[in-house]
Amino acid sequence: MVRRRQQDIHINNERWLVSYADFITLLFAFFVVMYSISQVNESKYRVLSETFVEAFNQPNDSKANPLPQEKLNPSNDAVTPIDMGKTATEDHSQQSPIVIVDDTANPQMNAQSNRTAKTQTSDELTQISDLVNEKFSQLINDQMIKVSSNELWLQIELNDSILFSSGGVETSAQAQVIFTEIANILKNYENPIQVEGFTDNVPIKNTRYPTNWELSSARATEIVKFLATKGVAPERLAAVGYGEFQPVASNDTEAGRAQNRRVAVMVAKRKMDRPKTTANQIP
Repeated sequence: MVRRRQQDIHINNERWLVSYADFITLLFAFFVVMYSISQVNESKYRVLSETFVEAFNQPNDSKANPLPQEKLNPSNDAVTPIDMGKTATEDHSQQSPIVIVDDTANPQMNAQSNRTAKTQTSDELTQISDLVNEKFSQLINDQMIKVSSNELWLQIELNDSILFSSGGVETSAQAQVIFTEIANILKNYENPIQVEGFTDNVPIKNTRYPTNWELSSARATEIVKFLATKGVAPERLAAVGYGEFQPVASNDTEAGRAQNRRVAVMVAKRKMDRPKTTANQIP
C-alpha cells in the first residue's frame, strides 16, 4: 500500500504586515483629519457662527405654535421660578413673574449688528478696492495704476511717470486729479494710510536731494500733505521713502527702471498701536 506523502505546513511569518498596514492607514487618516481641522477658513467660519447665532436667537413663531392669550407672559423675557415643593400650576398662581432684562430682545437686529461689526473691517478694504478699480479703470488697463491686496493691506501703486517730473517732487496736474479722487474715496474711511516712495538706482544729480532716499521720502511727503488738504485725516497718514532699495524689476534696463520709479498708497486693515516703552533709568 502506497503511503500518502505528508504535506509540509507552510507557516506565514509575514502576517504581521496586515495589522501593520491597517495601523499605518488609520494613523494616516487620523493626521489627515487633524490637518483638515487645523485649516480654518475664516470667512466660512464667520458665516457658520452667524448662522448658529441666528438659529438659536430666533423668536418663537406664534403662528406655528399658537398659545392661548391668557397663558402668554406679559414680556417675552419673563421667567417664572417654580418652588420645588409645589407644582408648576400652584406656583404660577401664587408668585408674580420675575422679569429678567436681556439685551437680546430683538435677536434678528442683534445678529445683524454682530455680522456688520465682524465684517466691517474686511469689507472696507474690499469697498475701497472696488471704488478705485471703478474710478481708474482706464489707467489700470494702461498699467499706470496697479491695485493689489492681501489679508492686511490694500496697495494702490502708481507709476512715477504720471506723477512727477524727473528729479522733482512737485506733483503734475494729472497727479493732482488722481490723488484728489483717491482722497475723496479714502476720507470716508478710518483705515491708516502709508504713502511709500521708490526710485531707480540712477544717482540723483540735485543739490536739494543728495540721494534717492531724500527724493523718495520728499515725494511721499508731498503726496501725504496733498491728501491731508483734500480731507483725509492727518493722523491716519504716514510717509516712507525706500529710495532705490526695494526694486520690483531689474535696473539694468530702462523698462525695469521705469517700473521701479513708483509711489504706493498702502491702506491698512486696522490700526496697529505702537508698543509702550519706558525710559531707561540710570542707577
